[in-house]
Amino acid sequence: MFEMFSGLGLWWSIGLVLAVFFVLAYEFINGFHDTANAVATVIYTKAMPAHMAVVASGLFNFAGVMLGGLGVAYAIVHLLPIDLLLGMDSTQGLIMVFSLLFSAIVWNLGTWYFGIPASSSHTLIGSILGVGGAYALISHQPLKEGINVGKAIDIMLSLIISPTVGFIIAALLLFAMKRVWLGSKIHKTPEERLLVDGKKHPPFWARVTLICSAMGVSFVHGSNDGQKGIGLVMLVLICMAPAYFALDMNSRSYDLDRTQDANQRIMEIYQRNQEQVSHLVNFSVPAKAQEELMSHCAAGEALQAMATLDKRLGQVRTYEEMNLVDRREVRRLLLCIDDTARKVSKLPLPAKELTDLAKWRKDLTATAEYAPTWVIVSIALALGCGTMVGWRRIVYTVGEKIGSSGMTYSQGIAAQITAAASIGIASLTGMPVSTTHILSSAVAGTMVANKSGLQSQTIKTILLAWVLTLPLTMLLSGGLFLLNNHLFGG
Repeated sequence: MFEMFSGLGLWWSIGLVLAVFFVLAYEFINGFHDTANAVATVIYTKAMPAHMAVVASGLFNFAGVMLGGLGVAYAIVHLLPIDLLLGMDSTQGLIMVFSLLFSAIVWNLGTWYFGIPASSSHTLIGSILGVGGAYALISHQPLKEGINVGKAIDIMLSLIISPTVGFIIAALLLFAMKRVWLGSKIHKTPEERLLVDGKKHPPFWARVTLICSAMGVSFVHGSNDGQKGIGLVMLVLICMAPAYFALDMNSRSYDLDRTQDANQRIMEIYQRNQEQVSHLVNFSVPAKAQEELMSHCAAGEALQAMATLDKRLGQVRTYEEMNLVDRREVRRLLLCIDDTARKVSKLPLPAKELTDLAKWRKDLTATAEYAPTWVIVSIALALGCGTMVGWRRIVYTVGEKIGSSGMTYSQGIAAQITAAASIGIASLTGMPVSTTHILSSAVAGTMVANKSGLQSQTIKTILLAWVLTLPLTMLLSGGLFLLNNHLFGG
């Protein structure tokens, strides 16, 4: 871990430590900002005491980060184009990191203070897009040079569609439960049940379902939002200490052999399917290794990039044998080749070729899309600890201010099962989604399905935050980047 400071100098090392600390602070705030998504329903349906719910939620958030993988983490990293990540100078990298972190933390704290269930995902993504766009502006380059437009569109679609899906599915699930268990006690609020049989707690199986689904939401929140924190730390490390983090320095000769083999296998797929991929990959130029450094990523030059990578990997047994320039170049080559492979995977190739291509892509990027264990553990601790504090403001909004009446046990079950399933699927597919918006929209869906009505002022506030979060965080982070670059960037 401490090898990363070698060659950085005192002040740059302090800057790196502060940047990582700010990421952990963001993730801690994310924890208590989003705790309500998991515990509001179990608290307001009297399934668990509040103090037990938040502690259990913290533990399951921790577990979710540890076991969640890295698909979402690198979806966040790749919001910034490869050329930007490896092309900007060190000072700009430091300014970019602090600008986006300050923007994300300020917005998250502000919405938490006012009890508004705003999206931490929107906040982070908006902050990243803002600094990327600002970098393109000061570099006098097209917007696509500062923002990975394709990846940004994919993520925006997932963030827009997921709340709507959550609303509809939760409503349909509640309709089904009311039809199957007509007249059951699970359709009562704790206050209504108290009047009937003197008990506030839900029936046994409903209580178990509520608790399990709440912990499920906590786990998938950790796996999705925790990965965003991991991605943010890796973004910091790659920008500020590329000598040690551009590639996984723990990779052995076997890992490099696997990467080299995957590169060759992908090239063979292109050769076998020249007719289908010829409009993306230029076959008219021989696949000859280039000695000069790549200046940009272009799908048409994929064969030359693959030949260059094959030559570079064939000259060493570990990444430790490479100098800083070569490591950065190999990372650029790996990600550029994978970017072309991703585009090829959307073409109408034979099913077996597409399956093989997906497998080789994973092997190809294994040593570039990674996270050290200390990064994963520190993010898990920050998110888990944050979950256990500061939860009351937004729990109150979700539990009491979305619907016009109290939440029934069945509403809590429908909302939480919907949220856990939706976020879990998103994590498996590597798409960052908003836990806040999915859970809030699911609760709203159950209120409509239960004919309870919605509190219009709260819904308007949530929708306003949903609409404004992305543009305002983009403006804030982009403005900070431009200002600080003017003051300190020379």
